[in-house]
Amino acid sequence: MLARRRADARAARDWAAADTLRAEIEAAGWKVIDQGLRFRLEPAHPPDVEEGGRTRYGASTSVPSRLAEPATTTATVVVTADRWPEDLARALDALREHAPAGTQVVIVANDPTPEQVDALDATDGPATGPVAGSRPEQVWTSAPLGHAAALNAGIRRATGEIVVLLDTSVEPTGDVVGPLVEALRDPSVAVAGGWGTVSPDLHRFEDAPPGEVDAVDACLLAFRRDDYAARGPLDEHFRYHRHLDAWWSLVLRDEGTSGRHRRGVSLELPAVRHAHRGDTSVPEPERDRLARRNFYRIIDRFGSRRDLLVSPAPVVRRGPRPG
Repeated sequence: MLARRRADARAARDWAAADTLRAEIEAAGWKVIDQGLRFRLEPAHPPDVEEGGRTRYGASTSVPSRLAEPATTTATVVVTADRWPEDLARALDALREHAPAGTQVVIVANDPTPEQVDALDATDGPATGPVAGSRPEQVWTSAPLGHAAALNAGIRRATGEIVVLLDTSVEPTGDVVGPLVEALRDPSVAVAGGWGTVSPDLHRFEDAPPGEVDAVDACLLAFRRDDYAARGPLDEHFRYHRHLDAWWSLVLRDEGTSGRHRRGVSLELPAVRHAHRGDTSVPEPERDRLARRNFYRIIDRFGSRRDLLVSPAPVVRRGPRPG
């Protein structure tokens, strides 16, 4: 039993072996709760649930993946739905009007509210009517997943060569999918979207005009499905949405410290941004705390990687102190 072997390793103060065994236990779907020299095991995530002929998944990794299969459509648009059915309807109605042929839509029903459930189940509602000729696919969860985990669940069902993440705060007023697909035909481009940011030092990010950027805002962000398979999944420690886009943009662009990095580009796209409910529904102190915790993940991985920046600020080198 792995947990017993880990307990023996801890008793022998063999911390490296204990850490290795913990990783194996977690990979098997369990987490270890240490209680002095004792321990107990708990499921690492909620169980999958069969409900009325529908599977509700307890983890993104439980969702059957299509990523090893060849792409069969041009693009997949992934949206999440937990609350605010009117926001989802607005985004889907816009896609229905403007999305080009060859667009698949995946809706992640992330433990939705009863009102959102009704909207998702309505036989003649926006969430079930066809977009670009096919009905949106729905992926349901059995418990609230964090922001990155919910997106991972949807991306695993993608059939498109290009994956487009669309927040329901964004309302396309024209075709946003086609220009993003076209931008990613350039092999030097790793990530594209409707809004971007630049950073002088990787410690702060500022809004940037259309063009080459350091990171693309996740409210409308596109990348190749093959790149996700090779470099993903999204880090599920990002339970809150802030800064996941910067982290993922840098992951996609990074070609190593000696490589020529791929680019991020923001385009002028026909879309309107409305209030982001993921921000406005969270009290400001909690919002700041969650955002700060996420930002540390960028610093941990990329804090010294100024080579990734489009226009890094010059490094100020201080000389010896006088006297």
